[in-house]
Amino acid sequence: MFALVGGVSTPAIARSAPPATVLATGTTTGTTTAGGSVLPAAVPVALPAAARRAPEVYGRATFLLDVSSGKALLDENAADRLPIASLTKVMTAYVVLREAKLTDVVQVTGADVSHADDNGGTSADLRPGDRVPVGELLYGLMLPSGADAAHALARTYGPGVEGFVAKMNATARGLGLADTRYVNPDGLPMSGGDGYSTARDQARLAAAALRDATFREVTSTETHSVDATDGHGAYTWTNTNHLLGDPGVLGVKTGFTNAAGYCLTFAADRDGRRLVGVILGEDVSSRRFSTAESLLDWAADDSTSS
Repeated sequence: MFALVGGVSTPAIARSAPPATVLATGTTTGTTTAGGSVLPAAVPVALPAAARRAPEVYGRATFLLDVSSGKALLDENAADRLPIASLTKVMTAYVVLREAKLTDVVQVTGADVSHADDNGGTSADLRPGDRVPVGELLYGLMLPSGADAAHALARTYGPGVEGFVAKMNATARGLGLADTRYVNPDGLPMSGGDGYSTARDQARLAAAALRDATFREVTSTETHSVDATDGHGAYTWTNTNHLLGDPGVLGVKTGFTNAAGYCLTFAADRDGRRLVGVILGEDVSSRRFSTAESLLDWAADDSTSS
């Protein structure tokens, strides 16, 4: 379980789910019995799953899913409803990809820009009046986590932000995400109350979104530049996900608010399997990335040694 001591989170002992039996590495040596016979060497020795305990996790909730098999590899408070900050934008991107064409053009308004600025949101630094294709705006949404891009896309494809949020919640219900409720397209705090989800629901959403080739391309991109045209200025966006560059990593999304803490949805293709994980409510920004790296390595090592 998660505990606070002097304001610092102590590691939770992650539970592997479900338990499994593994074979010990190495070999056994031949043993001579009292009658003089020799037992064969290299007899597999069954060890409990705890012999390969999952890495320590520090967030309020953590979930790791083997998408290829549908097996939950780790579950630590993964059913707890919690704020998810900018992980919200995974659903925003997912809905846009179902509603829009990548060649559609969205005109940025002053309201889109001021929404991010006035509410303390991260920004893609969009300029009012720019006419930006949806395919480019998705990078502005997901890489720098632009609340201005989220507002522009939601306003256009709701139509209206409220209409778009209704589509987000309808899509969540359609995916069976029973413990998820969205109140806006960006995850910023709301005076009437924040939305919520669970680590398990967010992993299931990411698994669905990653089936889309455009979504995978966007979330796995470290830096994306857009040249100036007659319709818009030049932009360069850098991904906030520090896992990119690790073997097989596909993204997916970072998030932070004071209420949510540091959050991360991550995914990688390892040894023919797709692994998707979610960390919610971490106290230390950098530790969510190192924890995710450890979990991916642990899951990959577990698959090769079992």
